[in-house]
This record gives sequence, structure tokens and C-alpha cells, in this order.
Amino acid sequence: MTLRFVHHSERPELWDRITGEFAGVVPEYNLHGDINAGFWERLFSDFPDHQFLLHDTATDTVLGTGRTLPRTWDGTPEGLGTGLDASIEAAFRDHDAGAAPDALCALGIEIAPAHQGCGHSARLLAHMADMARAAGLSHVIVPVRPTWKDRYPLVPIDRYATWARADGAPFDPWIRAQVRQGGTVAAAVAESSRITGTLAEWEAWTGMSFPDDGRYVFPGGLAPLDIDRASDRGAYWEPCVWITHDVRSNPPAAAGT
Repeated sequence: MTLRFVHHSERPELWDRITGEFAGVVPEYNLHGDINAGFWERLFSDFPDHQFLLHDTATDTVLGTGRTLPRTWDGTPEGLGTGLDASIEAAFRDHDAGAAPDALCALGIEIAPAHQGCGHSARLLAHMADMARAAGLSHVIVPVRPTWKDRYPLVPIDRYATWARADGAPFDPWIRAQVRQGGTVAAAVAESSRITGTLAEWEAWTGMSFPDDGRYVFPGGLAPLDIDRASDRGAYWEPCVWITHDVRSNPPAAAGT
């Protein structure tokens, strides 16, 4: 295995493989966020050096992806904002205004199903730290989508974020992995990413039927979905947990749990 980080600006054609090889990594509904239509394509046109792949050059295999955006941040938990959507909007607002960024925001780390459990997520996070340092930025900030939150969709995210194992480590595997790599849990946000759609769209995304108005727990959801049949609308707020990594003094390790 010969691993190399390849940025979109270097080999954009490698990204054509993501749809097939990464199928199922992200729940279908998560691909239809309200903010995506306005900004997602601009990740690659405006920030091609900030989107990258972990590529095994020996087998020509894409193992994982990392998506990031530089943005301003005042160093306070409050300054992180209300999660993923607001962070994306802030990054493009900063970019369009010519503001100098302070931090690198991780939008997502994804590992192909065939290559999960090999420490690649830690490698991707470590590369983000390297990118931030090279750009003179002080932190990598991560609006984490907790791995096990879908098992407890009715538990408020601020409570879930405090759960710990008997050994004191965070309960959630992805939060735990980042804390072990030097991250700090800074805030929990209930309304991080907005996803709305018609009833037909939500039924296709979830494999469920919604015969009445109300709140529904659905497969893969981190919180309940609100259904309003009269307006033919389903609305969902995905929560997140903000984790910050000070890359000046405590960079993430290159591998880990």
C-alpha cells in the first residue's frame, strides 16, 4: 500500500469514482441539504486545493475523502456558530469579502466501506491539520456528525455530547477518536444542517411512509423529522458537536482509533 493525498486541483477526475465506491457511507437524506444547492459545487470551483482524497497509488484505489473550507473564527465556542450550514455560509461570505481566514473547517471525512477500520479517518484529519498549518491557520474546527447519535434520536444533542464510558472517554466513537487525537469538545448544536423535502422525497430517502402529521424517528436520523402533509413538506434539523483542534501545539496524530 502506497498512500498519497491528492487534492482536487491536481486530479479532479478521481472524484468521479466517489458516487459508486462510497455508496451508503452517507445516508441518502444527507445528500439533499438545503444549503447544498447554493454552495456545494463552489467547493470545487472556489476551493479546489481544500478538497482532497486519500489515494492508494499502488492499486489506484480511492480510500477516503476530506472536504474543508477556510473561514474566520474568533477562538470562542460562540464564534463557531450554529453548525455546518452556518459555517459554510460564513466561509463563502469571508471568501467573497476577501477576509483572511483563521481556521480550517472540516465539512466531512468519508471512508469507502471496503477500507473502514484501518485508521484512515485519522490520517485524513491529520492532513487537515497539515493543510491548516501550511496556510498559517491556528485550528481545525469540526462540526461532528456523531456516529451513534442515530441510535438515540430523541436524546438532545447537548446531553448526548456529555455521555462518557466507564473509563471517562466520550461515549460516541467519532467524538472519542477526535478527543484522543487532541480535540476539544467545544459546543453542541441542535440545528446544524437543515434538510427539507416533499413527502415523496422523504419517503424515497428513508424507505418509510408518513401517513399522518407529526414527528417521526427514521433510519439514520440523528433527530426526529417533522411531517406536514397539508403543505407536502418534511423538515429536519441535523445536530452536530463542535470539536476544535489547535494545530499549533497539539496536531492530530497520523493514525488512531
